[in-house]
Amino acid sequence: MGKINVSLLRYLNTEDYRVLTAVEMGMKNHELVNTKLIATIAQLAGGGAHKILMRLSKERLVAYERGKHYDGYRLTNLGYDFLALKTFVKKNVLHSFGNQIGVGKEADVYVVGNEEQKQLCLKIHRLGRTSFRKIKEKRDYHQHRNNASWIYLSRLSATREFAYMKALHEREFPVPEPIDFNRHCVLMELVNGYPLCQLRELNDAGALFEELMNLLLKLANHGVIHSDFNEFNIMIDENEKPILIDFPQMVSTSHVEAEQFFDRDVKCLRDFFKRRFNFEGEAYPAFSDVVREANIDVEVAASGYVKELEDELEEDFEEQSDNEVEADHEDLPEEKISEEVPPSEKETFKPEDVKETNTTELIPDEPLPVENKILESISEPHDPEYVPEVPEDAEDVEQLSEMLTDWSGIKTKRSGAGSTASMSTIHPDVIKQRVKSTITKRQNMQAVQRIRAKGEASAATRKKRENKDLIRSDGIWGWDN
Repeated sequence: MGKINVSLLRYLNTEDYRVLTAVEMGMKNHELVNTKLIATIAQLAGGGAHKILMRLSKERLVAYERGKHYDGYRLTNLGYDFLALKTFVKKNVLHSFGNQIGVGKEADVYVVGNEEQKQLCLKIHRLGRTSFRKIKEKRDYHQHRNNASWIYLSRLSATREFAYMKALHEREFPVPEPIDFNRHCVLMELVNGYPLCQLRELNDAGALFEELMNLLLKLANHGVIHSDFNEFNIMIDENEKPILIDFPQMVSTSHVEAEQFFDRDVKCLRDFFKRRFNFEGEAYPAFSDVVREANIDVEVAASGYVKELEDELEEDFEEQSDNEVEADHEDLPEEKISEEVPPSEKETFKPEDVKETNTTELIPDEPLPVENKILESISEPHDPEYVPEVPEDAEDVEQLSEMLTDWSGIKTKRSGAGSTASMSTIHPDVIKQRVKSTITKRQNMQAVQRIRAKGEASAATRKKRENKDLIRSDGIWGWDN
């Protein structure tokens, strides 16, 4: 695949990306996603998912296929690329898109730029090409699955490569600096150099061979084996320093065939130097020289790492932390804590120390007028035969209250003290106004829901229903005799 036509990105709107994302989510459990499921996942406000799918299919972002049991859409590689590029643009890590600088059996490599006009490298994984289809034999992406889509496997490959690259870069290995990844795309630093396979002469082939062998042994000491350590995956900069690339196929040193992979990497490099530079190195490492110094394979869950090794490392870490805690306790000086109470606390409490307060100054001579009214109302006897007067508009209020079944729309304020009378203190006119406004609001909402358009099919059906009374049996519209 050549250069991606990214100019289409500026013409896609939010609804287009919602439909693309809906197809991607539907492909998690379906080989083909039907239109009804896409519309349900996308949840477009005005409908019209079918029209958007037709336009995306025309631009080859999705493809319509006929299956054995049902028909539906699937996401193409270009549509998956657009989703990843859109995410990079939102994160402000990608600003421009350049030409293709490399192609392999598993990925395509492009030159891109950020907002600071710094050139970066974008690697797009594309598993499923005819030149490399034995994924189950060469990789362990499937694990317990029998089948998986190529897009999903490409995503797993990119995730694994970013994890390896980040772990190696943190330990100062000569690898490109990882920046970000999304779906099946990995954004990294652009290496200024050439692949080793393109070089015809070297200033010091022996020094480079020795450095590469030491690098291969250092990787094994950290718990991983490259498994594809050849002239195509080694970049050489201006100072003839090697930089490693391509990491999805790395395995753990505890893998069943780890020794075979290690010896194969050594043999590939020896044969290339002998064939290209006429240099045959006498000293080269063996798998028996590997001494584990770190556990990158456990950190990134590399292929073939033993679960027992992870458990042992966790136990060693817990024992080490316990020993450190015990050592800290031993270093603390022994202090004798006396159980005697200090004499200051044994002193008895003397009431003579309490100063007498004159409370008569706080009480006024005469009660407040409000208190007098409250006391008078309490002192009056309660008449059980007392009936409060009901206003004349009470019947209208009762009729309106019967029409209203849900009082959730009316907000009333509750006072702090309860009222002994059963009559409301709100004026009846205010109650009628609130009830009428609530009923009117509910009727308006129901009318809006009835006339709301839901997609193209609903709009066409609504027009036919509105024009049904105007159509005559002879086929003439709206003419009256």
